[in-house]
Amino acid sequence: MSRSQNEEFQQWWNKQRDRNNHDVLYTGDDEASFLTVEIRTPSTVDPDKDRIRTRTVRQLSRLYLLKFKQLASSFVWIGNSFLYLVRTANRRIANDNPPSVSSSARLYRLIKGFLVVVVLLLCFELAAYFKGWHFTPPSVTSAEVAVEVVYAWWLEIRAYYLAPPLQSLTNVCIVLFLIQSVDRLVLVLGCFWIKLRRIKPVASMEYPSKPVGEGVRLEDYPMVLVQIPMCNEKEVYQQSIGAVCMLDWPRERMLVQVLDDSSELDVQQLIKAEVQKWQQRGVRIVYRHRLIRTGYKAGNLKAAMNCEYVKDYEFVAIFDADFQPPADFLKKTVPHFKGNDDLALVQTRWAFVNKDENLLTRLQNINLSFHFEVEQQVNGVFINFFGFNGTAGVWRIKALEDCGGWLERTTVEDMDIAVRAHLCGWKFIYLNDVKCLCELPESYEAYKKQQYRWHSGPMQLFRLCFFDILRSKVSVAKKANMIFLFFLLRKLILPFYSFTLFCVILPLTMFFPEANLPSWVVCYIPGIMSILNIIPAPRSFPFIVPYLLFENTMSVTKFGAMISGLFKFGSSYEWVVTKKLGRSSEADLVAYAESGSLVESTSIQRSSSDSGLTELSKLGAAKKAGKTKRNRLYRTEIALAFILLAASVRSLLSAQGIHFYFLLFQGITFVVVGLDLIGEQDPKTKSGRNEPTHLQVISLQIDT
Repeated sequence: MSRSQNEEFQQWWNKQRDRNNHDVLYTGDDEASFLTVEIRTPSTVDPDKDRIRTRTVRQLSRLYLLKFKQLASSFVWIGNSFLYLVRTANRRIANDNPPSVSSSARLYRLIKGFLVVVVLLLCFELAAYFKGWHFTPPSVTSAEVAVEVVYAWWLEIRAYYLAPPLQSLTNVCIVLFLIQSVDRLVLVLGCFWIKLRRIKPVASMEYPSKPVGEGVRLEDYPMVLVQIPMCNEKEVYQQSIGAVCMLDWPRERMLVQVLDDSSELDVQQLIKAEVQKWQQRGVRIVYRHRLIRTGYKAGNLKAAMNCEYVKDYEFVAIFDADFQPPADFLKKTVPHFKGNDDLALVQTRWAFVNKDENLLTRLQNINLSFHFEVEQQVNGVFINFFGFNGTAGVWRIKALEDCGGWLERTTVEDMDIAVRAHLCGWKFIYLNDVKCLCELPESYEAYKKQQYRWHSGPMQLFRLCFFDILRSKVSVAKKANMIFLFFLLRKLILPFYSFTLFCVILPLTMFFPEANLPSWVVCYIPGIMSILNIIPAPRSFPFIVPYLLFENTMSVTKFGAMISGLFKFGSSYEWVVTKKLGRSSEADLVAYAESGSLVESTSIQRSSSDSGLTELSKLGAAKKAGKTKRNRLYRTEIALAFILLAASVRSLLSAQGIHFYFLLFQGITFVVVGLDLIGEQDPKTKSGRNEPTHLQVISLQIDT
């Protein structure tokens, strides 16, 4: 092919290629004669795919923008939370009062010294880590600089002199922890056995629901004395008096004693007015006020039992000021005494009107549900002995007199009289299906004081009655149960190892790695025990982790109280009435407001002339004019928070995962509790302004 022909072929080929690109096919031998055919070939790029690709890119852009907004809002939330904590801490510090010279102040000084040591050790370990000495520990002979020599000496002292005793203490606490865990497991298994076999106390008789005169003799009802001890409890006095006066029991066979130890004159007047109201309705009720208020609640009950007319009564029922027994309470409890001449006490269960009020009340509900559902029920069924809860129970007066009556020697007069009655051979019965409404403390301050009294009192009592237990005529098995299980294991060992193991030993093992605390002790066994504790309150399972952390936090208070009661420190004899807010009173008033009219029945009539609405209005005004709730700063908890957080930083250097997370979250929990951010908050913390309470609003509605 000649050169000219090659050029012509190349030109023709280029034209064909260009026309194919424009969807036109040219055929023919030359450019003059050709046949043009349009061919609609599919596009190399589908327009639908272009739109999908464009839409996908747009969606991804929006998705990333949404993620960015979420991330930004998270940072804003973290910043606001941090500022809130800083402001709250400043407010708590500004309002804080230095601790007095007491056992709690002594414990705080010890923990503060421990904190200084931990911070110094952390600084030392951080310097060693950045020098690389954690990876290649220096020896005394190979050390070159003075700091390296000091660290080498520290390693030898730590390994040969400090770690062995710490490991020994760790092993002792682990053994105590396992013993207490086995005890808890046995209690749970006993409770399952009771549920499986449907074991419960059965009374030999029952009182009919029909009134006296319809086949029921008045003499069939024993004489019952009902006592309501109270002290400056203006929020709840009305509900307890009203509930007791409406008990379904012949009025001729029941007397109500309102034992008022209030020091505030206006509260005394309110309680007197309430008593007079029920007296006018035919209820046999008396008001007693002591001029010399010694012995706290025990002294109040002792003085009431010394009245001349008490000898005419066979049983005494006791209710604290915030308790509301059901109308058939006496008809369900008193029959158990029939035919059981050695029965001294019938204890009933508590039910809480404010268990869902805040996180603190939910955590308390877990503890108390286990106490009543498991501990009290198992001990009542298998050994007929348990600690009297101080309220919602019926005593045989003869048993009280036989064991010496109420004594003022401890702050747990209920446990004291139960122990002495058991040593005298009397038996107890617990009724899990009879419930009395009551109120849980909603502020951490009130709860802390309550727990301090509940854990210092048993040690006072153990110190006082130890030799009485040994000299008693009960069996050796009952003596062993009372000494080793009731007192030592559940009242002394439990707070001791909880505080020592998780607040002292665990942080120290981070700085003394030669002493080992196994992961199963830190994580797995406590988790299993928390699950066992939460079984009686299954609705509380979402709070299992806060419950575990909060219980470790409360071990500080319980340990200090235990030491105070055991060694007879002055603060162990302080009695502070647990603050109540009258939640059930508000619920009653809400029901009245929603009904639109007041109930006219004489049994529960509350008309404006004599029901005490005037007193309620005064109470609302007193609440408004009273002191505003002010949260505190708890220095001991804050100091322990810094100790645990410093130990968590040290655990990072050793790459101890479980220990790090436990120390971190436990330290954060101590911060929350130390700043009093759990439970009831003051109005400034909640909304920045004082709002009227439900009680004031509903009272105004009823008045209107």
